[in-house]
Amino acid sequence: MHDRFSSFFVAGTFGVFLLTTSALAATPAPVQQGVPAGKTAAKKALPAKPVTKTASARGAATTAPIAGILDGSNGETVTVHGRHAADGTGAKYMNKVVYLGPLGNRDTLDTPYSVMGVTHDVVVNQQIRNLNDLAQYLPSVQLEVRGDPNTSRPQSRGFEADVISNSRLDGLNVVSTTPYPAEWIDNLQVLNGLAGAMYGPENPAGVFEYTLKRPTDRRTERLSVGVDSIGTPTVNGDISGRAGRNGWFGYRLNMLHADGTAYTQGSSIRREMVSGDFDFHLDDKTVIEVDASHYNYDQRGDAPGFGILATGVGGGKLPEAPDLSRRLAPEWSGYHMETNTFLAKIKHQINKDWSFTLGGLYQDAARQAFGVADTLCDGSKTCGGLKGSDGWYSSKATATTTADDFRVGSNMAYFNGRVHTGPITHDLVIGTNGYMMGNYNPVAAVTSAQNLGVHNIYGATQNNGEQPYYRGRYKSSSITSQSFIVGDTLKINEHWSIMGTLSWSWINQEGALNATSPMRKTFDTSAAFSPTTSLMYKPTENQTIYFTYGRSVEAGPVTPNSASYTNTNIALPIAHSEEYEVGYKLRFNKMQFNVAGFRMTSPYAMYVTATDPTGCAAGTNCQTYQYGGTQRNYGVEAQVSGEVLPNLSVLAGMTWLDAELVHAASPALNNKEIVGAAPLQASMLLDYRLPASLGEFASGWAFNAGVHYMGNRAANVTNTLHTGSYTTLELGTRYGFHVARFPWVVRFGVSNVTNERYWASVYTGAPSGTSGAASSLYAGLPRVYHFTLSAEF
Repeated sequence: MHDRFSSFFVAGTFGVFLLTTSALAATPAPVQQGVPAGKTAAKKALPAKPVTKTASARGAATTAPIAGILDGSNGETVTVHGRHAADGTGAKYMNKVVYLGPLGNRDTLDTPYSVMGVTHDVVVNQQIRNLNDLAQYLPSVQLEVRGDPNTSRPQSRGFEADVISNSRLDGLNVVSTTPYPAEWIDNLQVLNGLAGAMYGPENPAGVFEYTLKRPTDRRTERLSVGVDSIGTPTVNGDISGRAGRNGWFGYRLNMLHADGTAYTQGSSIRREMVSGDFDFHLDDKTVIEVDASHYNYDQRGDAPGFGILATGVGGGKLPEAPDLSRRLAPEWSGYHMETNTFLAKIKHQINKDWSFTLGGLYQDAARQAFGVADTLCDGSKTCGGLKGSDGWYSSKATATTTADDFRVGSNMAYFNGRVHTGPITHDLVIGTNGYMMGNYNPVAAVTSAQNLGVHNIYGATQNNGEQPYYRGRYKSSSITSQSFIVGDTLKINEHWSIMGTLSWSWINQEGALNATSPMRKTFDTSAAFSPTTSLMYKPTENQTIYFTYGRSVEAGPVTPNSASYTNTNIALPIAHSEEYEVGYKLRFNKMQFNVAGFRMTSPYAMYVTATDPTGCAAGTNCQTYQYGGTQRNYGVEAQVSGEVLPNLSVLAGMTWLDAELVHAASPALNNKEIVGAAPLQASMLLDYRLPASLGEFASGWAFNAGVHYMGNRAANVTNTLHTGSYTTLELGTRYGFHVARFPWVVRFGVSNVTNERYWASVYTGAPSGTSGAASSLYAGLPRVYHFTLSAEF
């Protein structure tokens, strides 16, 4: 019955959209001053005169937001006529307009949420190679490294995201734990806090929105060559433009090849990407977008993670992080990942007040894991009495038999409009979004488990053992989530506005115990309710004070398949998160400042010793997986972006966070810090361009510097271990010049200039953002050099 209802619900919603659209399209638009009858004042998608356009702004309407069209202020800017500057050299670091899914484009001053972003110019100027490197510029964001710095799980405000529900590409759900090249996307935007009323069930870790590069109005052929660290040559070709009468067909072809040694001798990395992004402008108000990409990522011999046992590490403290410029893992260990993504949208502006967007995405993210499992010694007989606090660890190589393929299908359908009731203006939305994800596991290991011995993280590099293999593939679990969304933003007058969004969600989860057992339902719920309401006050045109209250649902985590649990392969009940947020935003000239205070709560799943061991194997430490408390986070975050002085751009922020477990089932864990949540996190990126008054040669130079601070984080649930704080520094310079009127730019940068040794990531070992007894540690990268030469034709 559930499956039939979901099908009827989605089909009915699409039918209502199409019928309503037809009716509205048949309604004559009012004649406007200076506009001929039968026409509207909507901006044409294809300008006939020279203007400055952006890569992602095409088709954006100022009178009615079209969901799915992202604002070009975050994208690369090119000039149609005349000599133009090289890509990124303007150092535009301010997010003026943000994208809120079903609500479409919103000015940040009209957005009652804390939304922070990393713009296109930051990506280019800092020579960012993977999306995970973007997180360091956002003070409320962390990325939990899961085997490799390119395959991390995002985290915001101390809450961990899940594999799919918190991450989006152009508004559509994608897998978060597969690598993506930074050369593929235009910018990153993160909505901190609850967003279930707009996006459906998701963890309270916010929304990570990645924007694809789109075709540009100006024909551009850009070639970039570079090298990273001790030898990873990189070539990136980016071709964009428009063809046909009035440029009705837009194209962008993006190709990448990088192959060489990573940040340590004996390691290797290979990145290969090809993508195509196409726009078909059927008329002034209708555009079809089609995108396809293939990304192949392979790395071997890079840094391993280190597990922390529940019994500790011996010695009562964590060891100092190792220097990753010296290889720690065998040369054969690592990952091979392949990600294929296909996306399509149709966006239509019916008249000056009404528009709709339909979109769908399919993604196949496959991986082969050949890693080692390293565990810090706890002083027991297992390691001969050696202690992890002195850097000793035991190493094993076991064929991975979980999660080697994620297949995702996601969808969106939004109908946006504007109506007036007396003096009040209503911006309305009705729509649906959701996804289906299947998780596939290997059938069995081919290579037997290998004990690689006991080693020291400061000692000789281990290189024994052989690459493990596994065979087959079966569908181990699936989740289907679909939400119905309605919203209204009431503009009462120039000072006061009220925004409300509601969603009802349907969730279905299934799982299989092993390759021979059938899939069976582990959880099912209907019409789970998520509301959000906000009050906004604008004392002046460039200031906003807001208050937001929200509740959101999220799918419950599934108990691991183990004989040690009484409720194996069962999803916990749906979880309800809650948030209170108050904020202030100010825009002054080319600078923007925002600050927000928040209180957020969410159920906290954990392992609890079972009172009734029924269902557990004999002789096991029988436990029940359950909600064993509440994660309660207080915090204040602030960010400043834009030009604070002529020729000086800044992207800086700071977050103070108090993240604790309260009302814990185990008194020993009550009021303990949440593992991995930093009490203080800050970053600052400065970019200074020499003024034109110094002459043409000198004014081509620019210099940048970045400082990143991470506070002392708890490394286990009992808070007996902490990572310590750390600070890293990055420095860079670039020089832009012209060759035969074409812009060229050379960039050189160094990250972790002081070669700081630090623990970059720590998280608990249980699934779906919940906590078990063990934790995992990953060290931060050493000093790395970057060089890039880009030429545009």
